Amino acid sequence: MSKEVIALEGRLKNCKNVITLGVRTNFSDYSPTEAELIRQADKIYYPTTFYADLFDAMGKTTFPSYHTYKCVQDKIKQTALFDLLDLPHPRTRVFYGNRQKQLISNYFKFPFIGKIPRGSALGRGVYLIHNEKELRNYLDQAGPAYIQEYLPIDRDIRVVVIGNRIIHAYWRIIPENEYRSNVAVGGQISLAPVPERARKLALQLVRACCWDDVGIDICEYNGQFYILEANMKYGRAGFRQAGLDYAKLMESMIENEEI
Repeated sequence: MSKEVIALEGRLKNCKNVITLGVRTNFSDYSPTEAELIRQADKIYYPTTFYADLFDAMGKTTFPSYHTYKCVQDKIKQTALFDLLDLPHPRTRVFYGNRQKQLISNYFKFPFIGKIPRGSALGRGVYLIHNEKELRNYLDQAGPAYIQEYLPIDRDIRVVVIGNRIIHAYWRIIPENEYRSNVAVGGQISLAPVPERARKLALQLVRACCWDDVGIDICEYNGQFYILEANMKYGRAGFRQAGLDYAKLMESMIENEEI
């Protein structure tokens, strides 16, 4: 590669072929040398949503892509995309303002899922709502109410796509007395083979949306596969359990210009 490989966020800090500069609140806080590295780089890796917007405006490529940053951090946009693309997704509706929120029970019967629609990850900001009291508690902390039907499953599938290919796919087993499968809340990883239909669905989604670094969560219910959501801030426990070295993987993909 003719120019330095530059990253802002620390996700690639253990990659030997990447210079990680960190994220500065003000661009003027970068040293003159750092600022010039950013300006001259062909691509900026992990720039944050804020800088991804700026780099896109000036025509500079980022990884993950601008499209990834615009949608994968926002569950409301994701749901709209799933609907536009006619991809299978649990029935979901967004309610804005107190008047709309009073109508939630007209559309959903308890129990159902409520999520904090923007910025949440690793199982945080997801609530299984059983009654009116729990709904009020959720609404007290939510902006727009993101409500989704509850599918009584005991596991789901995480498919990690980096660049244009599946890097890793595995099952996440939901722990007893829990409704979330995230490893951060006690979910267990299984490396049993993942159905090809789930893998194809994940690839269909990311290619249609121009996403290039996401963990796609998919479940099977009554013989149908459903896309639950996509995450940029996916954990790496599944990589470790499978014996995959994330830093070396990313070093190789950068060197081979896959990302």
